[in-house]
Amino acid sequence: MKELRSLRNALRRGPVIALALSVSLAAVSPVAAQSLTDRFKGLFGGKSDEPTKPAPAPGQPAADDDVDCPQVTVRAGASTYGVGATGKPAVGNDVRFQATITKMARECTRNGADITVRVGIQGRVIAGPAGAPATVEVPLRVAVVQGGVGEKVIASKAYRTTVEMSEGGSVPFTFVAEDLSYPVPSAATADSYVFYVGFDPQALAPEPKARGKKK
Repeated sequence: MKELRSLRNALRRGPVIALALSVSLAAVSPVAAQSLTDRFKGLFGGKSDEPTKPAPAPGQPAADDDVDCPQVTVRAGASTYGVGATGKPAVGNDVRFQATITKMARECTRNGADITVRVGIQGRVIAGPAGAPATVEVPLRVAVVQGGVGEKVIASKAYRTTVEMSEGGSVPFTFVAEDLSYPVPSAATADSYVFYVGFDPQALAPEPKARGKKK
């Protein structure tokens, strides 16, 4: 009899539990439910810290199965980028905003004698006490480097991406560099290659104007 009463009580509580669960799920917006990690994995179709082997573009040769895709890491001292109030350093109450890098991903495709790489960067911009502007320009740099005693830069390119700030003052951003390529390294040096990412304020500097030819 005791077991029967317990079963009846459980059946009575069932609809209430189900209703509470449905209400709690409805309160979560689809945007909040989709984490940054999930979106970043979807970008490359795989894990955010492992290379994938995408299908070649039409008219392009297939990627070699043994193509080496170096690890991607943040360059020392370039993981954060802060901007202060006009004429002041980004310190304490004078900070307008600060950007940080939180995740990276990469994929490599071999095209003849070159390797084309896509490097994804995920981060966040946080407003500071001095107040962030409505939009923020984030300067980034991606570099292919041969490490060792005498570090050698094989390829490097600066980028910038615009982030629209929200009232909450904390906004995620995702950027993908898709136009970086470098010559296929020799078997003896391939293991020493690394992809470096980081913030580079010089990427925001205006490009020098080309000088006109003298007549």
